[in-house]
Amino acid sequence: MGAKIQITEEKLAKLYASMEENKKKPGPLMPTLHEAQKIFGCVPLEIQKIISKELHESIAKINGVVTFYGQFSIEPKGKNIISVCLGTACYVRGSQGIIDAFSDDLKLNIGETSQDGLFTLQSTRCIGACGLAPVFTVNETVYGNASVQKAREIYKGLI
Repeated sequence: MGAKIQITEEKLAKLYASMEENKKKPGPLMPTLHEAQKIFGCVPLEIQKIISKELHESIAKINGVVTFYGQFSIEPKGKNIISVCLGTACYVRGSQGIIDAFSDDLKLNIGETSQDGLFTLQSTRCIGACGLAPVFTVNETVYGNASVQKAREIYKGLI
């Protein structure tokens, strides 16, 4: 399950331009990976190979960085990224029910993206809003003191 990555000549041109700029500075790998994530929505192996060749870095190193840091993904994420906190405070206050409701409504498991590319469902461990527990985010918006009902209302507003 999941959206397909679109690699176009235009997107590749942006990536190559970014790499040329980043090569002029020390440590070009991280800014290049951030730009690739922004351009393609993820950094799959085929893009890692291009970056490897251009920046003269091993695929193993690049893949290690991409898979280690949470802001990078090897598969495309949805237009709407729903993330439910499962940290202790949120979990004790009912976040498991919230993630279950999203999972049921979206027909997705944690870590999956819908075929149409509209939604990605993920869990997180503490976003630093424990006083508002339970918490979930949709893209950059934080929803605190959440409930299953509130989660379903937010989801319905997105479809």
